Amino acid sequence: MTRLRQAIYRPLAQTVLFLTAVGMAAPDAGANVADTALETVLVTATRGDSDGSLLPIAWSVIDSDAVEFTAAQHSNQLFQRSAGTWISRNNGQESLISLRSPVFTGAGSCGSFLTAGDGIALRAPGFCNVNQLFDANLAQAGSVEVIRGPATAVYGTNAMHGVINVRSASAEMMQSRLRIDAGARDYYRALMSIALPDSRTALNAQVTTYGGYQDDSGYDQQKFTLRQDRDVDDWSLSAVFDGMNINQETAGYVQGDEVYKDEEASKKNPNPEAYRDAWSVRGHLSATKMLTESRSVTLTPYFRKNAMEFLQHFLPWQSTEKNGHQSLGIQTALRDTSENISWVVGADFDYTEGWLKETQDEPFSPNQPEGIHYDYQVDSIVYGGFIQADVQLSDHWRIDGGLRLEQTRYDYNNRTGDGDACAPTASACRFYRPADRTDNFSNISGNIALSYDLGAARVYGRLARGFRSPETAELYRLQAGQQVADLNSEEVDSFELGIRGAVSGALSYAVNGYIMRKDDVIFQDRNRQNVSGAATDHKGIELELAWQINTVWYAELAANFADHTYASATQLSGSRGDIKGNFIDTAPKHFGSARLGAESVFASVPLKAELEFIWIDQYFVDPNNENIYDGHELWNLRVDAKPSDRISIGVVLTNLADTRYAERADFGFGNFRYFVGEPRSAMLSFSYALN
Repeated sequence: MTRLRQAIYRPLAQTVLFLTAVGMAAPDAGANVADTALETVLVTATRGDSDGSLLPIAWSVIDSDAVEFTAAQHSNQLFQRSAGTWISRNNGQESLISLRSPVFTGAGSCGSFLTAGDGIALRAPGFCNVNQLFDANLAQAGSVEVIRGPATAVYGTNAMHGVINVRSASAEMMQSRLRIDAGARDYYRALMSIALPDSRTALNAQVTTYGGYQDDSGYDQQKFTLRQDRDVDDWSLSAVFDGMNINQETAGYVQGDEVYKDEEASKKNPNPEAYRDAWSVRGHLSATKMLTESRSVTLTPYFRKNAMEFLQHFLPWQSTEKNGHQSLGIQTALRDTSENISWVVGADFDYTEGWLKETQDEPFSPNQPEGIHYDYQVDSIVYGGFIQADVQLSDHWRIDGGLRLEQTRYDYNNRTGDGDACAPTASACRFYRPADRTDNFSNISGNIALSYDLGAARVYGRLARGFRSPETAELYRLQAGQQVADLNSEEVDSFELGIRGAVSGALSYAVNGYIMRKDDVIFQDRNRQNVSGAATDHKGIELELAWQINTVWYAELAANFADHTYASATQLSGSRGDIKGNFIDTAPKHFGSARLGAESVFASVPLKAELEFIWIDQYFVDPNNENIYDGHELWNLRVDAKPSDRISIGVVLTNLADTRYAERADFGFGNFRYFVGEPRSAMLSFSYALN
């Protein structure tokens, strides 16, 4: 970790003094916390609410209170609270996910993680997008769950490095309220929540506009989530309909070694013409019926539809991509929760029609010509079956396990001319359109875990396998004359040891250590062709602590220590020679966050304040391990006051020390490239309860 900058100390000292004043305002600030039982946290790792303390898997839950208090302007700010999770912030609402992994880039990088809403993938299998988290209504979520490592058998393709599941809020857990946020650089957001408990109807909606830090940047975004729960005869029903729209003026990379440290240069936008426009809608109906006292059946039909258009500003020839897909599917589950054994068995089906078109308006070179580069449609069918079970072997021992079989079929239709997109005179045409074809992939995943109850803690060991089928863009968006991409599904095998528990009810902790090997990794070789066969190793330790120091003070820690390396003889596009044994780029050895907070009454006003420290260690920015980003440390402060039962006023101060840093560093086309981190910012919130 880099040396702390002297500019940190003044705002840090002022903040500590402020937090101390809050703590001393409480008459019982020095009182000891009585021993209390751990609150049961419900996690949907097995497609139904389960007691998280019993689950032999690494998970984190960010509850609705933490979601509201964080008041995240970007998903990056919320997921700092989960160990081993780094949502790398690009420009605007763009992002890349790191979850027990490096920050992956490329056509299939998003396929290494499953992002879901109420357990249903935000984007269809085979049609992921690296920015798909902006589809989720994170700022108004009922809770956000993170599962790290290969998930249980109830999840299929993409649940390799982990799962992010955004749960919608029900009317029973909400309050009708209006909140207005206003912040630096013309940031404005209005959030409306309407809860009708009598009809069990909940509506969450938000509208955001942001002027942007860099020239010719910013975005307008709208989101909504409508949920209704009701009982009809013997069925419990939950219907959710949500949507998102974003119109973004995108700022591209700033180029030059450590140029992000130059205030004037970092404000410039080298791609003022760049943009991203996207919308999505999704809906599902979850219907559950109790068949006996312990047995139930759940049917969840769903649909999704989305479209996106953006300028590929990160490529010198700056082509325009348009893509979208529409899906129908159903998830089914039969569950039994008997005293000593519980199980769930089910089947899933997803049908998707997807399309992609890439065009270029102006000529760049004979190898990157104007006109249509790609224009294709893919019809996809994904279906699978699973069983997941746990058995209480004795008072202390428990075994969990599951198995999943899944089949994927792609029917690809090229809607433009087969072959090169260039004239015959081109020396090395960049774009190749394969002829119509059908591809099938069969995959098996499984997990088995043994855990032991120590009373105040539970220890476990777990073996698991996850997988992902190739993404359609990896199979059909070919380059450099590659006529067929003969790709296999990626697989990751994981061994994990963990312990989760509490000390005297005041200190809760979770420690996980893991070793993972990923095989048949899909990559672009030095000939710019998509191939399978690489292997990577991933090992690390994750630590989460939550300490209720006394009735006022609390502290939290989410830390990650990991190595991610190339484990096979591999020559990537852009690498020189074999990179076996090298560290994977954009993979810091450690990162995390720590928080110190206080809740008290100050001058008769309930007050909560939290100081947050975030660090990212240095990391390589190229597979040759020749260029490094030094990492950074940031301080944030959040304060929330409730002067009345209906009114809340909040302040969020980010980057207190005004550190010059990069949200993400990269090395491409012979240059250092950075997405610039924003300087010190402030946001003021006003919230009014409507009932």
